[in-house]
Amino acid sequence: MTRIRLGMVGGGNDAFIGGVHRIASRIDDRFELVAGALSSTPEKAAASGKALGLDPDRSYGSFVEMAEREAARADGIEAVSIVTPNHVHFPAAKAFLDRGIHVICDKPLTATQEDAEAMARAVADSKAMFILTHNYTGYPLIRQAREMVADGDLGQIRVVQAEYPQDWLTETLEAEGVKQAEWRTDPARSGAGGSVGDIGTHAYNLACFVTGLKGAELSADLHSFGAGRSLDDNAHVMLRFNGGARGMLWCSQVAPGNENGLRLRVYGAKGGLEWAQENPNELWFTPLGEPTRRITRMGAGASDAANAVSRIPPGHPEGYLEGFANIYTAAAEAIRNVQAGGDKDAALGILPGIGAGLEGMAFIRACVQSSGDNAAWVAL
Repeated sequence: MTRIRLGMVGGGNDAFIGGVHRIASRIDDRFELVAGALSSTPEKAAASGKALGLDPDRSYGSFVEMAEREAARADGIEAVSIVTPNHVHFPAAKAFLDRGIHVICDKPLTATQEDAEAMARAVADSKAMFILTHNYTGYPLIRQAREMVADGDLGQIRVVQAEYPQDWLTETLEAEGVKQAEWRTDPARSGAGGSVGDIGTHAYNLACFVTGLKGAELSADLHSFGAGRSLDDNAHVMLRFNGGARGMLWCSQVAPGNENGLRLRVYGAKGGLEWAQENPNELWFTPLGEPTRRITRMGAGASDAANAVSRIPPGHPEGYLEGFANIYTAAAEAIRNVQAGGDKDAALGILPGIGAGLEGMAFIRACVQSSGDNAAWVAL
């Protein structure tokens, strides 16, 4: 497969997630970064483009300019990664979707419900694909867990427990000028949800991805412990799924001692599963009445679904970057499929797309609404 010509919006010199996306896009050598509008100001964008070795003529001062000029080039970008604060996701994505350029976008989908609905219309009207980087769905043993649930190894799902604690906002870093904290705690840039939008959507998406269940309604208690903080930094959510399963979700960015503690537990009539992101190469499976089994990535008991997205021998850790890379590699294959005449919805497969994005926005909206009404049950 020839490399896909890739552009990037956001992700300049002082950004964290841009570097992650660039590394992930190159792990399997499926993309080549050739253009960018890497910052919100032309001066910073030019400096970031120079640092990455971009052709100065393809280092743009705005995503609007980039979309127009790249679409007019015979060798223009075929896809774009959008790695900006949430409020820029929709206008940037639409600029490229309208020109038939495939979009790979960081989550959550947008900052507002209005923008989310407009994004869905733009995706439907475009011939280009839209892919949302819920990167944890790319982990090998998450793929195995999904397959085991679908194969009935756990029986009918009864209980789902998801949690995602961090501690990096325990102090009010936004008041100290820390950029990542500033925009994530600003409703104008982040949206109505704080921790529920930033990390709660990951936990909710993972629960639904593995179990195949859809949320029916929820009851949420959102709270901000940071002095003067507008958005939640801790949330407890009770979930009712279609089909009768029950769930609980806790996300927090003020839990000292937790770095990136995403964890999922799923229990059915015949057994249970447990997986933790900080030790992602192990999946624990307990058939009812039998000893717990440890399944390792590419080890004994690893399934074809897990092995298909593993790269290195057992006993050598794979994790965050490789999970991201699995999303990018599948996106490259889907893009080439569509370019060859394939249907874009069929090509998407199990990749998270606009549907996953809308589900995440529904989750945020319901959490905020429920918490504002003293944790009343709200339909999803």
